Amino acid sequence: MRVAILVSGRGSNMEAILKAKESGHIPEGEIAMVLSNKKDAPALDKARNFGVKTVFVDQKPFKGNREGYDSEVLRVLRENNIEFIVLAGFMRILSPVLLDAYINRIINIHPALLPSFPGLHSQKQALDYGVKVSGCTVHFVDKGVDTGPIILQAVVPVFSEDDEDSLSERILKYEHRLLPRALDLATRGRLRVRGRRVLVDDEIPEVQYHVLENDKRES
Repeated sequence: MRVAILVSGRGSNMEAILKAKESGHIPEGEIAMVLSNKKDAPALDKARNFGVKTVFVDQKPFKGNREGYDSEVLRVLRENNIEFIVLAGFMRILSPVLLDAYINRIINIHPALLPSFPGLHSQKQALDYGVKVSGCTVHFVDKGVDTGPIILQAVVPVFSEDDEDSLSERILKYEHRLLPRALDLATRGRLRVRGRRVLVDDEIPEVQYHVLENDKRES
């Protein structure tokens, strides 16, 4: 399976995937390309350091035309025989042009326990609501905003002294574990979508989740 990672910024989740691939934790599939809508995205330099092909698709000529931009991205993906897509901080909402071409073949990571707190600033949303636990979710991408079937989740405690930055940093550590794990399952053909539920072959047929124990407060 040839995989493309789509990025817009620093690419920490992308880097976690590339490190997992390099260390043998994603044995199947090939990270064939990293694509960005930002020419100066730090993620592109990181990807090149791993020897991965990088592509910049400029969004400026397509201002106000999501379908036009996604058509150009789709052309590039097909030109490179991409079969699966990972969104790793790609700051664009995908149009049906891409979604229909890659049904149940696009995954995203979101820094909250979906379906709670979708969209932007999810950590702030969680803190403002007063939750006691938060976390992150890897899900398939559909035509809603963070509404696709859930693949994996990680639970992270919320401490009384947390602010948006500290909670985001704690969640990010588990994003770096969860997204490579989900990609490993996908590239080995172990995920099955049944309506709202994602089943993992050879495991208990429930939505998979990880309760992260011994998460200590940071000094």
